Amino acid sequence: MTGDGAQVRALGLPKEDSREEKGWGNAFAELESVDLPLGTTLRSVYDDQPNAHKRFMEKLDARIRNHDREIEKMCNFHHQGFVDAITELLKVRADAEKLMGQVTDTNRRLQEAGKEVTAQMEEVIRCRVQQRNMVTTVEKLQLCIPVLEMYSKLKEQLDSKRYYAALKTMEQLQNIYIPRVSQYRFCQIMAENLPKLREEIKEISMSDLKDFLESIRKHSDKIGQTAMKQAQQHRTFNSAVQKQASVGLAKPLYSLDSRIGIRQNELAAEERGDEDDADDEVLTAPDLVDFSPVYRCLHIYSVLGDRETFENYYRKQRKKQARLVLQPQSSMHETVEGYRKYFNQIVGFFVVEDHILHATQGLVTRAFTDELWNMALSKIIAVLRTHSSYCNDPDLVLELKNLIVIFADTLQVYGFPVNRLFDLLFEIRDQYNETLLKKWALVFRDIFEQDNYSPIPVESEEEYKSVISRFPFHDAEIEKQPFPKKLPMSQSVPQIYTQVKEFIYASLKFSESLHRSSTEIDDMLRKSTNLLLTRTLSSCLQNLIKKPHIGLTELVQIIINTTHLEQACRYLEDFITNITNVSPETIHTTRLYGLSTFKDARHAAEGEIYTKLNQKIDEFIQLADYEWSMSESDGRASGYLMDLINFLRSTFQVFTHLPNNNNDHAAMSGKVAQTACMSACKHLSTSLMQMLLDNELKQISMGAIQQFNLDVIQCELFASSEPVPGFQGDTLQLAFIDLRQLLDLFMVWDWSTYLADYGQPNSKYLRVNPSTALALLEKMKDTSKKNNIFSQFRKNDRDKQKLIETVVKQLRSLVNGMSQHP
Repeated sequence: MTGDGAQVRALGLPKEDSREEKGWGNAFAELESVDLPLGTTLRSVYDDQPNAHKRFMEKLDARIRNHDREIEKMCNFHHQGFVDAITELLKVRADAEKLMGQVTDTNRRLQEAGKEVTAQMEEVIRCRVQQRNMVTTVEKLQLCIPVLEMYSKLKEQLDSKRYYAALKTMEQLQNIYIPRVSQYRFCQIMAENLPKLREEIKEISMSDLKDFLESIRKHSDKIGQTAMKQAQQHRTFNSAVQKQASVGLAKPLYSLDSRIGIRQNELAAEERGDEDDADDEVLTAPDLVDFSPVYRCLHIYSVLGDRETFENYYRKQRKKQARLVLQPQSSMHETVEGYRKYFNQIVGFFVVEDHILHATQGLVTRAFTDELWNMALSKIIAVLRTHSSYCNDPDLVLELKNLIVIFADTLQVYGFPVNRLFDLLFEIRDQYNETLLKKWALVFRDIFEQDNYSPIPVESEEEYKSVISRFPFHDAEIEKQPFPKKLPMSQSVPQIYTQVKEFIYASLKFSESLHRSSTEIDDMLRKSTNLLLTRTLSSCLQNLIKKPHIGLTELVQIIINTTHLEQACRYLEDFITNITNVSPETIHTTRLYGLSTFKDARHAAEGEIYTKLNQKIDEFIQLADYEWSMSESDGRASGYLMDLINFLRSTFQVFTHLPNNNNDHAAMSGKVAQTACMSACKHLSTSLMQMLLDNELKQISMGAIQQFNLDVIQCELFASSEPVPGFQGDTLQLAFIDLRQLLDLFMVWDWSTYLADYGQPNSKYLRVNPSTALALLEKMKDTSKKNNIFSQFRKNDRDKQKLIETVVKQLRSLVNGMSQHP
């Protein structure tokens, strides 16, 4: 287009303003361009033109119609050429189909003509291949037949269980025959099967080994029983065996070699003079178990170059079996048979290992057996320590000790160190002593329960000798007395002494065969005896003293008994010295220190005497029934107090009339009686004071004070009557001094003197505490207000009540001063 008019005509649009036409023309040109963005063009069309959208759409529709007309004209122009091209193509298709049919027919005739020639050529080729294969097969069979023959021979050897020959045949096959024809599949299969066959041989031999291990486990008990029995029978040969061992020629005394075992049994029979025993057959490990599977399996694994694997497996399995053998039954501690079976299994296990050590070369080593033994020894010690702790029967513990000694002696002959077992025996000895202590605790308890706690009556010289034969008692004064007479101790004393000696004998039994010196045995006996005295007997005495049926008389007799038992300790020391043959002057000899045991028992008995007296006093005081508001006293002491005083008199008379044929006994009884009397008076005084000051008691009349004073006077008369001899002056009366001064203060109504002299060392009422006086005065003050107790004072002196108030205030002042200046 060259001008605006031409653009208008070309678009078919009406002619408008030239500027407007030019603008729309530029817009359509930009729209038809693919390079310019549409947004920019549209903005240029719409900018500053009203009704621009409507006019743009109208002109756009006109432009589209113009293009459609141009496209239609172009299609009408080229239509005839297209129709001519299609017509020519249809004519060519018929010629192409005809040519295709001719080519197919020619190919068919050619194939039919060459078919016979092809078949004949294939037959010739097949015959030539067969001929060549036959020649090759004959050549290869000549190489393979020896291989097959050797393999057949191998199968026959395996079927007949000639495993060592089979291994040699396999070696020839693998190294000589198979490499010649290794390219054939059946040889490859053979080569692949040879390792499997080796593994089968290993598995079969290993199965035999497992059967052997199972057999060993079943027969270990019998093997161990035989070895321990021989150990018990042949102890006399230990020195000879040790001499052989010292020159390097020793074999185990209880060897697994049947000839050695039988020969040793014959020697033992000759020593005993028992011809029948010499003819008895001695069963040994080879008699009970066939060891050939071990040797065979070891040889096979050695040939296969896998000996180390076999050794490791054998050792691993034996370690497992060792752990099973070392595992005890839960009820093993109940009977000695349980321990014996446990020891038999362990001995049998290590006897077998010792045989394997000497019969094979390197299957087990001394280091391996030592390692097993150390592991087993630790487990054995732990098991015995645990199970022995459950045992409460000393006889069973003693039998266990004998078994351990035989067990240790048996294994020691085979070169196993057993020092730790003997160390364990000392721990078990402590357990044995504990069981003895428990047993003797019951014995002591029965003796104390059956004792009548009375001096032993002796009717004749025979009875006297019978007593002193069981207990070392010597007293010149009693010996001079005519029969019948009484010994100061009760029946339990000689019985206790006899039982202590029995305990020493029982304790000595455990020390036998422990390879310990006399000094060590003596020391152990003394230590165990000390435990019996200081723990068991002391505990029984303490429990006896606390029993409710033991009265004051019995307690005094117990004090006398403990004195005699204490004196007998030196005779027990002589007894131990005689049975151990150890001089008492030996530096490390332990001394018996039962002295403290019997002193503690006496102190406990004395304390119980004081306690029982005080309890009895409390029972009497609980019977007191004062009428605290009475106007005047009855003029006589209370009945409960008179009963209490009569009881105290009779009690202390019992102390005084005890049979004190010995000056020491007399001094002891007198001291106990004095202390008991003083304790009783102090407790009585304290109880009476607490009765007056009881917080539940709110009112006290003067008449009640007077009645109470009469009772205190009776207490003072009792104290001054010397119920127990030996007190100096008015020592016993001083127990009631606090009560006396308090009652005197109220009876005399001497408050001016009390307040004036308070705090002075020579005060008349020095023992009266202001708080005590105030508490009692408060109780009387309340009574005067309610019961008109002080009416007589008001009649005689109107200022008396005022004086009481003043005294109360002054006492309160003193009490407050004491609290501020303690």
